[in-house]
Amino acid sequence: MKVFLPPRNRRLGTVDYLGLIGLVGLLVARYIPVAKLIPFWGCVLRERTGWPCLGCGLTRAADRFAHFNFEGAWEANPLGTVAAFLFALAVVVTVLHLVFAVPIPEIRLSPREWKVFQMVMPAILLVNYAYVVVKTRFPHLLL
Repeated sequence: MKVFLPPRNRRLGTVDYLGLIGLVGLLVARYIPVAKLIPFWGCVLRERTGWPCLGCGLTRAADRFAHFNFEGAWEANPLGTVAAFLFALAVVVTVLHLVFAVPIPEIRLSPREWKVFQMVMPAILLVNYAYVVVKTRFPHLLL
């Protein structure tokens, strides 16, 4: 892994866009009860079969994270909580970058590191999904 530090600038980049998206998403999660306002909001798979989908708990995780209930967010969906934290971090980095021209480091992975990342991410998704399934279908196993 190589880290490059560009000169001070205020040019919009990927992290800035993620920060802006994260800001909007966390503000919506904080102030707009999406799940209550939209009548069809929810997991159709879970409603029909009782089994959660890969994204089950993401709305609850974002809502709870935005209300600083980190434990509740983690219970709803651990990976969703990590994503919400990374979006919040991107918001802070974006503010520092656009207001104070703090450079955002660029990280470049080697082909081997990229291959490892590509193998580890599906495993992380699988572990997260297993947790959501156990939490939903077999909560007595989590005692």
